[in-house]
Amino acid sequence: MNNKVLVLTENFPPISGGSGRWFWELYSRLPKEQYLILADDVKGAAEFDNTHQLNILRMPLKSAEWGLKSFKGIKFYWRLIWKIREIIKQQHITHIHCGRVIHEGVTAWLLKLLTGTPYLCYVHGEDVETAATSGEHNLMVKQVCKHAERLICNSQNSGNIVKRLKYAKDDKIEVLHPGVDASLFVPKAEDKDFKQQMGWQDRKVIITVGRLQERKGQDKMIRATVMLKDQFPEVLYAIIGRGDRLESLKALAAELGVLDHVQFLTEVTDPQMIQCYQQSDVFILPNRTIGNDIEGFGMVLVEAQACGKPVIAGDSGGTKETMLINESGFVIDCTDAELISSTVAKLLADPAKTVQMGKVGRQHVESELDWQAHVQKASLLFNQ
Repeated sequence: MNNKVLVLTENFPPISGGSGRWFWELYSRLPKEQYLILADDVKGAAEFDNTHQLNILRMPLKSAEWGLKSFKGIKFYWRLIWKIREIIKQQHITHIHCGRVIHEGVTAWLLKLLTGTPYLCYVHGEDVETAATSGEHNLMVKQVCKHAERLICNSQNSGNIVKRLKYAKDDKIEVLHPGVDASLFVPKAEDKDFKQQMGWQDRKVIITVGRLQERKGQDKMIRATVMLKDQFPEVLYAIIGRGDRLESLKALAAELGVLDHVQFLTEVTDPQMIQCYQQSDVFILPNRTIGNDIEGFGMVLVEAQACGKPVIAGDSGGTKETMLINESGFVIDCTDAELISSTVAKLLADPAKTVQMGKVGRQHVESELDWQAHVQKASLLFNQ
């Protein structure tokens, strides 16, 4: 195969987040000579790029305006397209893989008009939902989807959104669930030293991993903690991640008097994060729909199951596709703090059940959601 693919994505490590990790895990396992990654030049990028052997170029990929009606938007796309056009010539690029519909997909669509270079585009759910609320962005996404060879959706739910919004039909949509490295995310026996270091000794620990944003629902779990601490005085809710909701979440915990039961972990390395999964009791992603903002899939739910933990998720977006419902985890209405509290309490009160659910989750991940199986599926899609 003589194809040379340009992977165009603003979201790529060291930027944190599910989609960036997905692209890293996938493309780091594919033949590096066939893929050139063009990612955002962010703080820490040079240090990160010294740790791997991928072919990667960095340039600024952020813009305050993604539309084509404003001067800022036109200027952004013009500069980006001009530079990528040169890369296509110099590197003999035959295809482009776009990390999102906007702005990467728009860039690839305009490049196709200029150079004829075919492209496929990843869809995460919330990206197309949000675009549909803007007349201008809606028209842009229609063009992106119309001219794309394929749309790679992270869940069936995201694929259904694409069809509902009439961006594409089944013949263009492929579902490719993100996965997990089941050799890295593994169950582990109790580590008392780690628990001591984290302040988790003698605590029943519930964790959430993810950006601190409204749809992730950390605020509802903080409210649920108010009720849980009466039944389980040793309960601790550890919130792992960064984002613009940090101060408001801290203020909520203080207002509700649960600062002793809520822990904010904003500076956690990847190895520490895996240990947090392993040494916790229950994992929860209490996500909900905020306007058109949804959880497309929920990779963290897969990671937690790989570590042998029972999971709880909100009934919004594609979370139900990550687990065996009622066997390895529960999908509930996470706008209801009382329901969250009672569901968590059932697990904390029944250690044997949590162990059994964790085992089922681990088996599910090994058979369906390991990165190696994911890469094989992706390779078949890319080479069709």
